Amino acid sequence: MFKRLKEDIRAVKEKDPAVKSTPEAIFCYPGLHAIWGYRVANRFYRARFYFLARFLSQLCRFFTGIEIHPGAKIGRRFFIDHGMGVVIGETAVIGNDVVLFHGVTLGGTGKEKVKRHPTLGDGVLVGAGATVLGNIRIGEGARIGAGAVVMEEVPPGATAVGMPARIIKK
Repeated sequence: MFKRLKEDIRAVKEKDPAVKSTPEAIFCYPGLHAIWGYRVANRFYRARFYFLARFLSQLCRFFTGIEIHPGAKIGRRFFIDHGMGVVIGETAVIGNDVVLFHGVTLGGTGKEKVKRHPTLGDGVLVGAGATVLGNIRIGEGARIGAGAVVMEEVPPGATAVGMPARIIKK
């Protein structure tokens, strides 16, 4: 458990050049607090204590401004920079080394009880205010530009921008 906490702190320090110290990362980064809160809520969710899991996630949202559904699946070294307004839906899957900026939505389409949120591969970066909707895949190393609205798959290593998003670089 402590190994994972140290890894989270190290990820913040590596991905944000503004961090000057470990205490600063621990006490001043709501993205870090949100992921720690998510991990606790996710354990309750997997143990089928759904109400407690959702209650903890909403409490965490109140304190951080970041809403992560406890049913989401999130990889290692996940970093949310300036996280206010980030929303991650129940069936979202996020790979390792992913970076999200403020105002990002990983949202669902429809009300069916199936996978309805996006999957982000390893090393994906999603710019501020971007919206990624539906059961789509964003390939490894892809970049989503700020303010983009993505409703179709993005291949690995590609860059998508605009509303609706279009691929500008592969």
